[in-house]
Amino acid sequence: MSEDAGVVAIRGVIEPLYRGKFWMQLLGVVSILYGVLLAITIVGLIVAWIPIWAGVVLIQAAGASSRAFESGDAVEMTRAMAKLKTYFTIFGVLMLIGIILTVVGMVFGIGAGLMGLESLGL
Repeated sequence: MSEDAGVVAIRGVIEPLYRGKFWMQLLGVVSILYGVLLAITIVGLIVAWIPIWAGVVLIQAAGASSRAFESGDAVEMTRAMAKLKTYFTIFGVLMLIGIILTVVGMVFGIGAGLMGLESLGL
């Protein structure tokens, strides 16, 4: 009886991810395609592995959530959550890097603009 209760509890917890499985898979495939298209460019070749990796992780999370819902397996549920953690960690780090680079670019842009005004004598 307690094993059935555990399966029901796991299904209740993993159900939102199971229902969003299609969207996780779609976003994973689109992310992989984006990485492939990015790899075609010379500059993009350096960072193309990141969206491909994130897409694969997201597809793995969708598969693990599906297996966890269908079997009620706690290990699969933990695997799905761990894959989602990895996915969000990847994009969290990328966002922080993007914000830092944006601020640095703005500082350099403002500095270059001020130096340009100074050289014009304004």
